[in-house]
Amino acid sequence: MMMNKKLNSNNQTSFWNVILIMVFLIALFYISRDLEHYGMKEETLGRFWNVKWWLICHLTTAIVAVILGPLQFWKWFRNRNIKLHRQLGKIYILSIIITSLCSSYLAWNTAIKIHFTWALTLQVAAVIWIITVLMAYRTAKLKRIQQHKEWMIRSYIVTMVFISFRFFNDYFEAAQIGTFIERAATIGYLATFLPLFLSELVFQWNRKK
Repeated sequence: MMMNKKLNSNNQTSFWNVILIMVFLIALFYISRDLEHYGMKEETLGRFWNVKWWLICHLTTAIVAVILGPLQFWKWFRNRNIKLHRQLGKIYILSIIITSLCSSYLAWNTAIKIHFTWALTLQVAAVIWIITVLMAYRTAKLKRIQQHKEWMIRSYIVTMVFISFRFFNDYFEAAQIGTFIERAATIGYLATFLPLFLSELVFQWNRKK
């Protein structure tokens, strides 16, 4: 019986490791693709030129969070480098706080010029981003390990919203569903709340108490 449980645990760990690697590779693809559109020239940055340093800070800290996330979830790395895990966790938290604040600034200085609903979508995502990572930090400080893991997953899901947004937007654009202004807010909420809802189903399905 104990052997079966251990095998099941190892199988689950391997499964989630594969999922995490796939998500990380997809994230790298979209990051590399999007960075091609940015450059320190007015003609390439366009409407972002006057807020370029906010944009650069937002992109840099967001990428740091995307990269650090898998290391925080990697059980083998975490168990063998617990002090480093905690230090990287603090960097992850700080990165998300900074990138969220930059996102809020950009929302009401650039996104608002596209449409109010798009700016509001970005602002809501930024607030959820900060709250989820602060909840992950609080549960870690209180040594509520299982809750900490769940809040870290929620936090990383929100971290990946800009990836899932681009995935959904590429599909809607290929299907010729609306203009960007018409679909942006809907896709933003879809990219944020659908993954969070599905993760919550998994958490509650496996909960024993």
